[in-house]
Amino acid sequence: MEELIKQVAARSGISEDQARTAVTTVIGFLKGRLPEPIAGQLDEFIGGGGAAEGEDGGAGDIASKVGGMLGL
Repeated sequence: MEELIKQVAARSGISEDQARTAVTTVIGFLKGRLPEPIAGQLDEFIGGGGAAEGEDGGAGDIASKVGGMLGL
C-alpha cells in the first residue's frame, strides 16, 4: 500500500499523509460496495498478499489502476 500512497502523492502533488488518507478512503469505499469475498481479496492484496512488486498484479500495477480511476 505504501507504493500506492507514494504514487498518489507524486502524481497529485499532495503530501504522503494526504495521499494515505485518500487511498484509505477509496479502499474503504470500494470494500463497502464489493461483495464480501472480493472485499476480502482486496484487503489481502493491498496488505501485501498479492503478487510481488514488478510482477503482473503487483503493487505498482494496482497503483496505476487506482491512479487511472482517480484521473491521476
